[in-house]
Amino acid sequence: MTATPGQTIGPFFGYSLPYEGGPDLVPHNHPDAIRLHGSVRDGAGAPVPDALLEIWQADGAGNVPAVGGSLHRDGYTFTGWGRAATDNTGHYTFTTVEPGAPFIALTVFARGLMNRLFTRIYLPDATDPFLETVPAGRRETLVAHREPEGLRFDVVLQGEGETVFLTYPGHS
Repeated sequence: MTATPGQTIGPFFGYSLPYEGGPDLVPHNHPDAIRLHGSVRDGAGAPVPDALLEIWQADGAGNVPAVGGSLHRDGYTFTGWGRAATDNTGHYTFTTVEPGAPFIALTVFARGLMNRLFTRIYLPDATDPFLETVPAGRRETLVAHREPEGLRFDVVLQGEGETVFLTYPGHS
């Protein structure tokens, strides 16, 4: 079987995309576990049922895991990285901890995108020099909403309420 060449439009060779335990940066019974969830919608407001999201984040003390092998889920160690697919309603869920840093890094892969999209999920009431540079009318698209079980962050790929996406050197 030949693996798919690098692209985001598909069709994909689906090995490990997603994989068991991918959305769980900590197990559900972890004492500090929270639910990070939301939806991915297109420019018409329709759910995107086949998006793939990846997050990277610090632990509750603000430390980024420096151990390789974050694909391995041992049932208790915080991994700092997770991957979740959206369901038929465009919904995704991660089980993680609230980071000791102001944001969680998020990458979105979805149909119709020529390349992945980068953004950040800021904690409610977070202060950050970069966040302050985002125009006030767009800033709210980067901030999660607190809920009893954790955080909600919706991604809008284009149009009204479009999530602010970031460009990094070497990525266009």
